[in-house]
Amino acid sequence: MQKLHPNHYDRGAEIPPASQIDLATLDVADPELWRRDLFWDRFERLRAEDPVHLCPDSFVGPYWSITRYDDIMAVDTNHKVFSSDLSNGGIVLYDADPDFGAGFISMDEPKHTAQRQTVQPIVGPDFLREFESLIRVRTRTLLDELPRGQAFDWVNNVSIELTTMMLATLFDFPFENRRKLTRWSDVATGEHNEAVCPGGREQWEREMLECLEVFTGLWNERVNSPERRTDLVSMMAHHENTRTMTPREYFGNLILLIVGGNDTTRNSMTGGLYALSKNPDQYDKLRRDRSLIPNMVSEIIRWQTPLAHMRRTAIADCEVGGKMIRKGDRVAMWYVSGNRDDRIFDDPNAFLIERKNARQHMAFGFGIHRCVGNRLADLQLRILWEEIMQRFDRIEVLEEPERVPNAFVKGYTRMMVEIPAA
Repeated sequence: MQKLHPNHYDRGAEIPPASQIDLATLDVADPELWRRDLFWDRFERLRAEDPVHLCPDSFVGPYWSITRYDDIMAVDTNHKVFSSDLSNGGIVLYDADPDFGAGFISMDEPKHTAQRQTVQPIVGPDFLREFESLIRVRTRTLLDELPRGQAFDWVNNVSIELTTMMLATLFDFPFENRRKLTRWSDVATGEHNEAVCPGGREQWEREMLECLEVFTGLWNERVNSPERRTDLVSMMAHHENTRTMTPREYFGNLILLIVGGNDTTRNSMTGGLYALSKNPDQYDKLRRDRSLIPNMVSEIIRWQTPLAHMRRTAIADCEVGGKMIRKGDRVAMWYVSGNRDDRIFDDPNAFLIERKNARQHMAFGFGIHRCVGNRLADLQLRILWEEIMQRFDRIEVLEEPERVPNAFVKGYTRMMVEIPAA
């Protein structure tokens, strides 16, 4: 695979600390920084010295980094100036492919809300009450089947399996083929990751078209069904706001829902265990008081921030943090940085399960694009930890996890753990 940019760090290359980088050219989007978890000091420097920062050259082109909580909030809630629309580049730093990214998250008003409302009921209170018992039964079964006294990969055996089962339920996708959803999620955000797409753009397009073909079959089956079902595909096929979608809009919404329902929750499931392993005093608190689990879930999501950024494009000149952002400029709201802003969170790099304002995290975004499935994510994580604490005194993380080389999905590909034999 061709190198993304001549200034990118290669695997194995020495990466200097932020203090030795020329601030004028600092680029926090470099995938190798994310694979090695070496971006934190760069965001600390940006928040302190240049919180609204222009990177003049990167593999995505020039872009602004918004790194303080309040500035991110100002951009995220100003959708009249800062566009998510695919025609302006979409929601990730590299411009989205117009044939593959036209979901409602990449739309501006009024089309955004019209399509979002189609799927919103499935993550509303009535459905969540129905899902809770199903999630709990599946979680119990999976945890009871985990090996004791031997190493296994938490990402594959727990995080991916639980989230993919839920995703298959939401789509009413053939359950025996549910790992296809995991694969398509990885491919959708992994075009530039040779571990995911060694065949580059050609492989990426081929697998995305396979996803569209399978889901087009599901659409055709359900749009013609006399039975009005309550899965996501049926909701979109029959709702007046989405039943006349173009194939590219349908596909864009599928990828949004697959990635949003898979990558985010699965990486918080792994990140939570990793955080507790790095903070044994917090693990001890959890053992003594399981009522801390709901607040801990919020702290896990803050500390992990499973989607590191969202991109907007200015459609008018606008001042942010004393800097003038011009019409057409690409802007990255770094949620991962805002969630470590010490102006909002005391001791922000610490993982504190009793943190008073943990729910103030910005990992789900704000404004009209706030994550539609945030309550379902909270529910899945809460149930997982309730059931873990009923079974295991501890789960040991055996080595540093392997991470995704991606400045959008802040996630894990592997984390070896062991549950001590009873």
